[in-house]
Amino acid sequence: QVQLVESGGGLVQAGGSLRLSCAASGSSNSINSWAWYRQPPGKQRELVAQIARSGETNYVSSVRGRFTISREKSTVHLEMNSLKPEDTAVYYCKAFDFMARATWGQGTQVTVAS
Repeated sequence: QVQLVESGGGLVQAGGSLRLSCAASGSSNSINSWAWYRQPPGKQRELVAQIARSGETNYVSSVRGRFTISREKSTVHLEMNSLKPEDTAVYYCKAFDFMARATWGQGTQVTVAS
């Protein structure tokens, strides 16, 4: 079993930066890939960024060039720069094991003030 705990959310002014982290415990060696999702108020959860075990990354077009996903050992990060009010959401990390089973974190709130 893998457990995920996110941190790093908060309130920031538009144009500012935040760094989210997601730490895995338990069977963290079983993690094959990671992803960050977000759920804006009143909207559906959407994929933001992914990183494979190989290090290959993928981003939704709205954050490409502003956000960077990275991983180190059993932690994944999301560096968010040039934040916009529309980036306001609860951000969730998700880990996939080698059998494609997924584990979600509890979420962390990011609020970008205009």
